[in-house]
Amino acid sequence: MNIAVMVNLRARRGSERVGGMVQRLFPRARLALTRSLEEARTWISEQLRPNPPTLLLAGGGDGTITGLLNELREQGVALPAIGVLPLGTGNAWARVTGAPKPGVALKQIAACGERLPPLRPFSLVRVENKVSPFAGTGWDAETIQDFKNYLSRFPPGPLREANGGLRGYMGALFTGVIPRHTFGAGSPRVKVYNLGAPALTVDPGGSLMPLPNGGTGALLYEGPAGVAGAATTTEWGFGFKAFPFAHAVPHRLSVRVYGAGAMEATCNMFKLWRGHHPMPKMHDFFVERLRMEFDREVPFQMGGDLMGMRRSLEFDLAEESVQLVDWRQLGRLFAA
Repeated sequence: MNIAVMVNLRARRGSERVGGMVQRLFPRARLALTRSLEEARTWISEQLRPNPPTLLLAGGGDGTITGLLNELREQGVALPAIGVLPLGTGNAWARVTGAPKPGVALKQIAACGERLPPLRPFSLVRVENKVSPFAGTGWDAETIQDFKNYLSRFPPGPLREANGGLRGYMGALFTGVIPRHTFGAGSPRVKVYNLGAPALTVDPGGSLMPLPNGGTGALLYEGPAGVAGAATTTEWGFGFKAFPFAHAVPHRLSVRVYGAGAMEATCNMFKLWRGHHPMPKMHDFFVERLRMEFDREVPFQMGGDLMGMRRSLEFDLAEESVQLVDWRQLGRLFAA
């Protein structure tokens, strides 16, 4: 099997130790230990474009995987099967596919020999010609920036590592985002327009149904937006099921707009985290393409990486999809 492996050394758990394990288990694999997008870009250009891999193992967080996908597309490399190694902070795709610890994952792939492991297809959200498993704006995007600012207070080492996971994320949420929205200007307002085939939604029982008056060009929602985004996967990271119906409709984006205020959202945090349905002021749409227009500039994120401020965004379903290693199924095969 033609294997390539990239490990982001700047990811939360990225290390040369993982690279050493790769070299022992896959002596013929093309290995890159990168510290920047530029290094990853050069490796793809020199090593992968002339001879695309059958399987690409990628060690990092959601931002690493998203950046890798977009760089492969930019350089015209057909997307290979990808195995996500959970070395980042949120690790949404790694969690959804059931990825074990990197050492276990690498040993399972090595045991597959020349056969590809079980794979699971995922569609992709496209915004401004970039693709990602999820993208949007609101408290999540603000928390990412606050989280980075929070971590910058700590010197590199054990103290930053201790605050680099869920603890730091929640600290950023409760000390930055929630007070800012509670005592500040509050949530922006958004208009959501359907630009594709008639939209679907879910009823209170979770069953799919056509959205009344949801045809092409329809205004699907107008009002406050604490969070507004689109996804093709259920999680945002840390086990937060932000899009619990993302796999309900093939070839559609799962779009959610949450219109509650910060205090109401805080009171319902555990329900939101579990993907509870129905939730007051939560709006679900399944569309091929849409546009969001905000009454002010808002921070925008793709795959957990900040992309800057926007006042208008268009989302659609990318033509490409990606095959990810289904670690959960692979684990069951080993257990059997």
